Amino acid sequence: VQLQASGGGLVQAGGSLRLTCAASGRTFSVYRMGWFRQAPGKEREFVAAINWSGASINYADSVKGRFTISRDNAKNMVYLQMNSLKPEDTAVYHCAAKRSANVTYGVWGQGTLVTVSS
Repeated sequence: VQLQASGGGLVQAGGSLRLTCAASGRTFSVYRMGWFRQAPGKEREFVAAINWSGASINYADSVKGRFTISRDNAKNMVYLQMNSLKPEDTAVYHCAAKRSANVTYGVWGQGTLVTVSS
């Protein structure tokens, strides 16, 4: 599977953005998908993850209640709805895929930049 993220941009604090991760490949539906972000000068951090059916979802504490991850297997898409954005959410956001919960993410897309102004 190959991944391509989009939807980043400049938004004011309190605003919203929706990121999209488009996946190619017929086996997309079996992959667990995740969103990660990397701010300037900081290490990459986990944001959210969703299993193949959408029944298992996890969020970083820093985004709980503000971000929502979802997927549409028919369209090979994963989404990250980001509400109540804060300046500290500024980062390059990447989507990633893995075959199961017990392995590391092995497929990464290029990032999309989200900038939140105060």
